[in-house]
Amino acid sequence: MARHSAPPPAPPDTPDEIDQRFYQAMQQGDVDKMMALWADEDDIACVHPGGSRVLGAVAIRASFEAVFAHGAVEVVPEAARRTGSQTWAVHHVVERIRGMTPQGPQDAYVIATNIYVRTLGGWRMLVHHASPGSQVEIAGLSESAALLH
Repeated sequence: MARHSAPPPAPPDTPDEIDQRFYQAMQQGDVDKMMALWADEDDIACVHPGGSRVLGAVAIRASFEAVFAHGAVEVVPEAARRTGSQTWAVHHVVERIRGMTPQGPQDAYVIATNIYVRTLGGWRMLVHHASPGSQVEIAGLSESAALLH
């Protein structure tokens, strides 16, 4: 019996769609899905919380392989703020990351900026920059986001 693979997903039509696919790839720990979202540019960049700047597709892939070596990341984007135009978009979000500790499940918060660009192949990620967030920053961002909606 012939084995057929599913066709690849259609290119993201909106920045919100690529944002959703980015977080799904994190939640699934799927480096191939993650890398399919990035622009085909030499200067794409990624900064993981507390990490240094990672440049280029090969280095970014290696960084996500290291992250996913411990399994998928249970991350939920919250308090998103968006701006952009027809060709670029910036999403500034609070990421809630659930992790297991000896005391049980615990949430950590990260402040992230995702920059997307429209290419001939659809929307693609240009930069993902994530930094650890303090409880004061998280409370302020969450409250201000609630006021906007």
